[in-house]
Amino acid sequence: MKSLHCDVCKKQIQQPISNRNYFHKAHREMCEPCNDAMEAHIKSTIRTKQPFSYEWYTPLVQSSIEKAIQRGKFVK
Repeated sequence: MKSLHCDVCKKQIQQPISNRNYFHKAHREMCEPCNDAMEAHIKSTIRTKQPFSYEWYTPLVQSSIEKAIQRGKFVK
């Protein structure tokens, strides 16, 4: 049986199923609540930048996740 922990909140993910109750982003695994918090955290930035480009989106996601790992949660 696979044991998986969220890289942000450090909680164990019960019965991990990829893209259902855990998400792999920027070489990190996140539980569903942390993934939802990350999306809410970057939503305002995504809406203000036009046009959408992975050149700015990818570093935004990576830096948001790294900061959340240091704090132990996503902070608005």
